[in-house]
Amino acid sequence: MPAKPPAEDPVQDAPEVTTPPAAAAGLPAVTRSLRLAHGQMGVRRTALTLLRVNQHGGFDCPGCAWPEPDRPHTAEFCENGAKAVAEEATVRRVGPDFFARHPVALLARRSGYWLGQQGRLTRPMYLAEGAEHYTPVSWDSAFSLIARELTALDSPDRAVFYTSGRTGNEAAFLYQLFARSFGTNNLPDCSNMCHESSGSALTETLGVGKGSVLLKDLHRAGLIIVAGQNPGTNHPRMLTALEQAKAAGARIITVNPLPEAGLRRFNNPQTPRGLTGRGPELTDLFLQIRLGGDQALFRMLGALLLRAAEQDGRPDAVDHAFIARHTHGFEDYATAARATTWDDTLAATGLPREDIETALRMVLDARSVIVCWAMGLTQHKHSVPTIREVVNFLLLRGNVGRPGAGVCPVRGHSNVQGDRTMGITERPTAAFLDALEKEFGFPPPRRPGLDTVEAIRALRDGRAEVFFALGGNFVSAAPDTSVTEDAMRRARLTVHVSTKLNRSHVVPGARALILPTLGRTERDTAPDGTERFVTVEDSMGMVHASRGRLAPASPALLSETEIVCRLARRVLGPDHPLPWEEFARDYAAVRDRIARVVPGFENFNERITRPGGFALPHAPRDERRFPTATGRANFTAAPVEHPALPEGRLLLQTLRSHDQFNTTIYGLDDHYRGVKGGRRVVFVHPEDAAQLGLPDGSYADITSEWDDGRERTAPGFRVIHYPTARGCAAAYYPETNVLVPLDATADISNTPAGKSLVVRLTPAAG
Repeated sequence: MPAKPPAEDPVQDAPEVTTPPAAAAGLPAVTRSLRLAHGQMGVRRTALTLLRVNQHGGFDCPGCAWPEPDRPHTAEFCENGAKAVAEEATVRRVGPDFFARHPVALLARRSGYWLGQQGRLTRPMYLAEGAEHYTPVSWDSAFSLIARELTALDSPDRAVFYTSGRTGNEAAFLYQLFARSFGTNNLPDCSNMCHESSGSALTETLGVGKGSVLLKDLHRAGLIIVAGQNPGTNHPRMLTALEQAKAAGARIITVNPLPEAGLRRFNNPQTPRGLTGRGPELTDLFLQIRLGGDQALFRMLGALLLRAAEQDGRPDAVDHAFIARHTHGFEDYATAARATTWDDTLAATGLPREDIETALRMVLDARSVIVCWAMGLTQHKHSVPTIREVVNFLLLRGNVGRPGAGVCPVRGHSNVQGDRTMGITERPTAAFLDALEKEFGFPPPRRPGLDTVEAIRALRDGRAEVFFALGGNFVSAAPDTSVTEDAMRRARLTVHVSTKLNRSHVVPGARALILPTLGRTERDTAPDGTERFVTVEDSMGMVHASRGRLAPASPALLSETEIVCRLARRVLGPDHPLPWEEFARDYAAVRDRIARVVPGFENFNERITRPGGFALPHAPRDERRFPTATGRANFTAAPVEHPALPEGRLLLQTLRSHDQFNTTIYGLDDHYRGVKGGRRVVFVHPEDAAQLGLPDGSYADITSEWDDGRERTAPGFRVIHYPTARGCAAAYYPETNVLVPLDATADISNTPAGKSLVVRLTPAAG
């Protein structure tokens, strides 16, 4: 029998701490996966569901965006994928009786973990102004209420339409179409909080704001650099690709402030060797970098490549033919790189000189190089220049646009890249808007909309009054928790389309709606009984179908696509010319329109039926063509930056535990870091902790320091002495999002800078 949800929040302030394991996955991961899945779904449902994850004809994992191989393994899922599926396919239910027993004020005191463990939402729920409880509401009444609020606004720009990365392509395309038909580009999304820096840097330098490699390129690479990323927790199936790359002769450099079990040794549970705990060591060189020092590292590697070509008798260290034919700005970059000094580099990175020189030899020996990265590079003030520097480094040796080489930003949520492709952005290109206007016959708004940070500011300042979220847990994902929560409470109406209860539902505006929707695992049936499917795009630009198989958690659920279409008709009126009813009924009709608007989706309905789907075109990868302003790949020469660290302070990065995906908390353990039964922990190097007078096991308050003069404190964190980089500390989000000021953002991309916060740790009061 599946386990019941917790009646009370478990104690979270006294975690047990043990020595972290030296390897990831293996039989322990299988055991943990099955235990959690059985607790949520039961034995039979677990077997039926997990065997359909990431399979041809099955459903796309609602977790990360790592691509599937051409021939998926029978168990083509990881530990965290199993947890994500179990959370969605749980047999636990949250219906009207639950809300009748729990006033919003009480729910607001519960942890995000407790809220998520209660189960699937089953009915639309409404919180009236001044009410203490959510109460059931019909779909028609809900849509009418939203329509009244939206049409009463004195400007469409006073509404915000947020999207999470789990939304399928069809719903995302219709959602942006509805918002722009309504008259606004206020379409912030979770990309604004994660890989916006990647998109900004790659669009400027290569002309396409996505990665340039396919899964097969990892298997062909000579060297893979994994920077600012922990695939063992965040993208575990990536470890299989790294294992295969190693077997083919690749070497791997890991660049990270924390040692991570998954990049030490990987015991692949899909193989007998992995199950017995004899998997391969993955990392050949570990560069334990200081937080924010990545730009300096890649600039020095570039400088050393130039020096090798110009002074050390290695003309092949730089691909001059590629540079002359395909790039722009090389001389300015080379001038800046030649001025690089070892003193500055070692101060910024905290690395020994011999480690960087070892990395250089590995680069020179490699036939091709891929650089993979995630939030560890994208969430700093200088993230965009850092990723430009990664591009500089790759361009020097022609490592873009050939097999086994390129840029590989690893996206988090399962369709976050697809949502952006479908037009979910506050700054659409003129070409996309022109295509919309040609296809649908209305002039879409051209003025830029609000991104995530600007949306919070607009709500805070009264410039936005209605907040609509298609998926996600906005309040927990956003920075500056108290500011964000106050901003949400100022809204006239907040609406959340969700599968499960989360923190955002208990931080309502004056009025609030929760609209329950189908999950990836569930059958989506048209009125005529036809089973429908949606499509998603993975982190490498592969588009494929996703077909749920389970019976819906409630007969009252609507798909995201139906919710968007019915809302659009109610808001835009009966005379609006778009066929919203047809789109709600027939997703193939939506795909036909996508095919005529979005480049690369020609013959969408025919191509999506092929096993594995299809790859979207990528000009730098496919043709070595760079659609930038110069028509070439652009070298850049930004000054090297790194965060300053005042005396007695540390640099804090926010990160996930292993029992977590984004803001969804599966459990209270972090197996790979040796933490059990708690989340309020802070990892500190033993020598730093000693200087601060913080013994292992003591408790500390964490206070961030920002130039607005306001201090933000997260109290009561257990100190764990941990071999992180000197001067650096780490703690889990969303518990530490309170420390990230709303104005602490990356230049250009405006992404919250949660990876290099200047903090002080003081013994906890009491």
